[in-house]
Amino acid sequence: MDDLITKGAVEVTGLLARGEVSVEELVQALEARIAVVDPVVNALPTRCFDRARKVRPVAPLHGLPVAIKDLTPTAGVRTTYGSTIYADHVPQADGHLVERVEAAGGAIYAKSNTPEFGAGAQTFNAVFGITRNPWNTALTPAGSSGGAAVALKTGMAWLAHGSDLGGSLRNPASFCGIVGLRPAPGRVPRGPSADPWGSLSVDGPMARSVADTALFLDALSGWDTREALSLPAPDTSFLASAQAPRLPRRVAFSPDLGGLTPVDPEVAEICAAAARRLEAIGVVVEEASPDFSGAHETFQTLRALGFAAGHADHLRDHRDKLKGSVIWNTEKGLALSGEEVGRALRHRGVLMGRMRAFMEGYDLLLSPATIVPAFPVEQEHVTECAGVTFDTYIDWLAIAYAITLTGHPALSLPCGFTAAGLPVGLQMVGGWQGEAALLSAAAALEADLGLDAGPIDPRGPA
Repeated sequence: MDDLITKGAVEVTGLLARGEVSVEELVQALEARIAVVDPVVNALPTRCFDRARKVRPVAPLHGLPVAIKDLTPTAGVRTTYGSTIYADHVPQADGHLVERVEAAGGAIYAKSNTPEFGAGAQTFNAVFGITRNPWNTALTPAGSSGGAAVALKTGMAWLAHGSDLGGSLRNPASFCGIVGLRPAPGRVPRGPSADPWGSLSVDGPMARSVADTALFLDALSGWDTREALSLPAPDTSFLASAQAPRLPRRVAFSPDLGGLTPVDPEVAEICAAAARRLEAIGVVVEEASPDFSGAHETFQTLRALGFAAGHADHLRDHRDKLKGSVIWNTEKGLALSGEEVGRALRHRGVLMGRMRAFMEGYDLLLSPATIVPAFPVEQEHVTECAGVTFDTYIDWLAIAYAITLTGHPALSLPCGFTAAGLPVGLQMVGGWQGEAALLSAAAALEADLGLDAGPIDPRGPA
């Protein structure tokens, strides 16, 4: 594996800033790596290397190549949203996030694979096909940011953009053994959007280490007058916070968020062991959780409302080109009553209040990032766990979407492996708009765990 590919993003940006490596050398390294690896895993189906070569190499990224998820418009580059409706779509304008990446010196070179319109936590679509988990190519990397996570873990990316509604960024991070951060709403631009006031779906950084994730968050963050919920960049960089690891004083750990969801016993134990590592180095760890009762109905309703807003036209004009889960979610949204929507909005406020009160006593809330390890690529979603059968294709995501409803930032940190050698992520939830402290604490635990963050070659079934 090329030496540049094995280095972290922070190190490579340092080399770029000092003139010890060029953007051209990085692009060539990626071209060579992708040619060998991507035919096996199918993570980056669209490439735009010539665009990357034209980057203006300014701080903080200094020309570092960045992969963009195929849900975000990129001017002059095929952007399909994972849908055959847009199979040949080439946008004329960039999304706000793409503008931000390039203004920060990021060289956009590829679009990462995603399920149709990002729906479902399994990365496959009728345009580009299935993306495979590099730890075992018979398994899924989850989704919807599956292509991004796979590109990172296989050395086809130093930084990759993801997005997260019900765990779309955290699930692939867990399944692939990389770091993914769902930031607070407004931290990262996500427009132009059909619902500029929406706060359930956010965009965020993915990388192989906490420091690299923080570097990317710095590049993505900052005030944008076009964004309804935009937040200013912090006075101290997120990278500085990650490079000053600081243990939290008191954290809560819950294997199932207070009984909200079943969890595979092996996954629960691996995450509990990571929490015990914190306890062993002086952190007070208590098993506790906010009250998440009502989260299932609230999320299902608000998610369906979003699908109605975003896909009613697609359903009317292109029903034959939509997969069943998108049809179901959109029809569910269109059938909602005002009473149902009002109840969901009110209860989300209740959940946020419970979370804010709970976090007054804790620096972090810890849980598994996902309830199962990676599952077969032929399986569209998890249908049961620990003896519990799920009613819908998104029920298995509750451990992630419950946190989404609160608006608190959440990070998936690799914390161990199953007996079958599959990675497991620990969900670390910070205080309100508390990404800096969250990154600092995650860096401290990352150092204590000492797991290898380097890229791997894809591995076939054992």
